[in-house]
Amino acid sequence: MDRLAVISGHLCPPRRDEEEQQDARTLAPSPTLSFVNTADPPSTFTQAQPATVFPPSKSDYFGLSDLLTPDQQALRLRVREFMERVVAPVAPAYWEKAEFPHELVPKIATLKLAGTTIKGYGCPGLSMTAAGLAAAELARVDASCATFILVHSCLGMLTIALCGSEEQKQRDLPQLAELKKIACWGLTEPDYGSDASALTTTARRVQGGWVLNGFKRWIGNSTFADVIIIFARNTSTNQVNGFIVRKGAAGYSAVKMENKIGLRIVQNGDITLKDVFVPDCDRLPGVNSFQDTNKVLAVSRVMVSWLPVGMCMGIYDICLRYLQQRTQFGTSLASFQLCQEKLVRILGNVQAMSLLAWRLSKLYDEGKMTAGHASMAKAWITLRARETAALGRELLGGNGILAEFLVAKHFCDMEPIYTYEGTYDVNALVTGRDVTGIASIKAPPSRKARDNGKGML
Repeated sequence: MDRLAVISGHLCPPRRDEEEQQDARTLAPSPTLSFVNTADPPSTFTQAQPATVFPPSKSDYFGLSDLLTPDQQALRLRVREFMERVVAPVAPAYWEKAEFPHELVPKIATLKLAGTTIKGYGCPGLSMTAAGLAAAELARVDASCATFILVHSCLGMLTIALCGSEEQKQRDLPQLAELKKIACWGLTEPDYGSDASALTTTARRVQGGWVLNGFKRWIGNSTFADVIIIFARNTSTNQVNGFIVRKGAAGYSAVKMENKIGLRIVQNGDITLKDVFVPDCDRLPGVNSFQDTNKVLAVSRVMVSWLPVGMCMGIYDICLRYLQQRTQFGTSLASFQLCQEKLVRILGNVQAMSLLAWRLSKLYDEGKMTAGHASMAKAWITLRARETAALGRELLGGNGILAEFLVAKHFCDMEPIYTYEGTYDVNALVTGRDVTGIASIKAPPSRKARDNGKGML
């Protein structure tokens, strides 16, 4: 064909019959897939299912399940089925409203996950590997639900289990294990995040107990918790001590932090402690310095490494289904080379992240884990998870910014997880100290060092 004719065909307006054919193609309705529920409000987009109908799990490409015991596999499937059936249909709406689904707590209690690795007192006594697998399945559907359990179990309950008296364990752990009471954990302060060992909340000894004064910030579950773990500086010894503050204590208040873009279901609060009296029976005898918090953080940092693993599993599952269902240019997105490349990068990240989290948990269960191991896993996994969430958002196009298609929600939820339980940079330096023997996290000249530089920050 003559080149000029080809060019003129693009420049000249189409003939009338061509216009009519083009209009007919444009106005023709998109094919409606059989899964669209006619009872739902009408939608102009019917090509792909939202995450309220969660896709089947397809991300275990390298067969991690083959490394698990039958009990671990059964636990994984039980939590997965529950989250897909009970939580997935309602999570996007609660996330949009930034409200906590209190009515789901009794249902979550039936999973019997609260207390995770704690043995006795009504707790499941799971291995770290089993607990991590369960956490990943929670986060696959909703990271806020997983964070709620992590704060309650691996911070609040675990502090009582590791640092509390036998009387405190007997009194609090059984009800916490049944989620009849909820726990939170108050370490971070408005002026001290990564530098948590510099906390300024005070505990002053008085007749029959202690008086606490100070502020805490970013404390998950704090607006409705019954048992509040508070770390404060003893005014006599200058050491950090731990206390149990009870809901309703005079002088205690927690105000919800508004306008978060991530983990919107989690109720983070600003805590004020104004002359809060804590009786001697609620002083945690096992917390006598800041280093004692490391016993708890060693567990929680392993657990938090599993959350982005689960989130990326969910991202892969939703992206795979979306690409298979969504059509453009007359064919499914799954048939396009660039889409396949991004999908495979996501899948590769999931395999590497899963195996690293699994190995970290095994090291913990075998008593071989170091602070460097835990910090490296948390830092590297969350770094890869951010990349994975961004790739998933690209694959879903415009729907990638809608919470109902999961990826946008996970994209936003990944940011606080990247930061909490130690930022990427702090965790990298903890591992750097472990492998070089040199502590590069040092107190500035204007302030004396508060600890000996050992253990996790």
